[in-house]
Amino acid sequence: MKRVQKSKMFVLLGLLTLTIVLGGCQDKKDSGKDSSTDKSSQTTKTEPTMGGSIVVGIPQDIEDSLDPHKAVAAGTKEILFNIFEGLVKPDETGNFIDAVAESHAISDDGKTYTFTLREGIKFHNGADVTVDDVKYSIERCADTSNGEPLVSAFSNIAGVETPDGKTVVIHLTEADTEFLAYLTTAIIPKDNENPDTDPIGTGPFQYVSRSPQENIIVKKFADYWGTPAYLDEVTFKVLSDSNAIVTGLKGGSIDMFARIDSTQSAELKDDFTIYEGSMNLIQALYLNNAVEPFNNIKVRQAMCYAVNRQEVMDMIADGKGTAIGSSMFPAFGKYYVPELADMYPQDVTKAKELLAEAGYPDGFDMTITVPSNYQQHVDTAQVLKEQLKQIGINAEIQLIEWDSWLSDVYANRDYQSTVVGVDASALTGGALLERFTSDSPVNFINFKNEKYDSLYQEIKKTTDDARQVELYKEMETILAEDAANVYIEDMACEVALNPEYDGYVFYPLYVQDMAKIYKIEE
Repeated sequence: MKRVQKSKMFVLLGLLTLTIVLGGCQDKKDSGKDSSTDKSSQTTKTEPTMGGSIVVGIPQDIEDSLDPHKAVAAGTKEILFNIFEGLVKPDETGNFIDAVAESHAISDDGKTYTFTLREGIKFHNGADVTVDDVKYSIERCADTSNGEPLVSAFSNIAGVETPDGKTVVIHLTEADTEFLAYLTTAIIPKDNENPDTDPIGTGPFQYVSRSPQENIIVKKFADYWGTPAYLDEVTFKVLSDSNAIVTGLKGGSIDMFARIDSTQSAELKDDFTIYEGSMNLIQALYLNNAVEPFNNIKVRQAMCYAVNRQEVMDMIADGKGTAIGSSMFPAFGKYYVPELADMYPQDVTKAKELLAEAGYPDGFDMTITVPSNYQQHVDTAQVLKEQLKQIGINAEIQLIEWDSWLSDVYANRDYQSTVVGVDASALTGGALLERFTSDSPVNFINFKNEKYDSLYQEIKKTTDDARQVELYKEMETILAEDAANVYIEDMACEVALNPEYDGYVFYPLYVQDMAKIYKIEE
């Protein structure tokens, strides 16, 4: 007998005076093993055991850096989440909990953040965490000697003080009610000379080894300050060929894979536990606004009118997902503007008229560059290609390796268009919207709008919560009206887990918390 457990997670994220409503819909469909008890009426259906190991499939190797301050890829960060912690860290409900710090206080004017370090907290190399390590980590990410700071929000830091051996005080130039979210930035040892290859953190797992294009192995940290991990070891195994996912799961070479597609889910549902949730990201056809013809707003708007997002979701995920109209996903309920999803209903006639007005009455040729290891994005590009044909746009799909996408598209901005999903690096509205300000180093679509920039500057100067929300919504509306991208959806997320394990938890960020997963007691 199969049972289904449904629950809705409505999350309140307290951020000084800022409260973000984070919501995720989570379903868990069991394989049929031990299904006599409905999990909706209790916390777990199984007894966890300490020990054991698991192999988790991942779609790409770590191509950017094991250094948490330099890592930019979401796939890298979801692994490093298990190794590193900041002064605070997010939990699965979206709240910030103290981590390296045991407590914190924020001044009434929002300019001074004071942290008291946790007593006896250790790095994975056995050394105690000191205020000097914390100061070093923050100042390293705020350093501008090589250009932009590693954490853009840290450009607001006026100074860091350590008045005693347990206290760290961060002074800001201007009040920032969202600053606490950025203090999830990893604390690393001041004396670690090789963080790129020897990552040392304070998390529940410590780094063991990496075999390029094969795996990354971590093991349980015995001296972890918090609730210890259940598993002794986790191997993240690279499976860049999406066709190997089902084979690997059914054959036993991997025990878990996150973000499977609907076809894979259908193949696995009888033998695996399938968790359903939301990816909390913005999937779009991202357009390089600096190159022709995408530097023409009418071209971009025409493309928006040409696309049927529900058809995309029907084709790639059996209708699962949430159509969106700007760079904000529904989990950020406080800022989310649902009506923007209705700004461009499919209208082929209107799209053709706009193309003609833009000087392209017969359409044009274009290239959609897609990372080959993300099948959902590849499938989306295929559907978009057929939809764009209706208005005379001939799209060629160019598949590239993930490391090439990071360098060519994301870093060098050498592309026309791309289909990917963009997540929030922190639990703030700015984490999704700041990237499209004109001078942002991660504005990979080259979007430029003076009003958009001025709105963000106003956000940075105000501590009025209601006004901030209003300004963020204005920024979202500009992205939609200017058709900065062809927005598609917040994608559905399905996770396959071997029924010998339990404890998987969704987060409002793109992470995999392996410390909560355990082997079921025999």
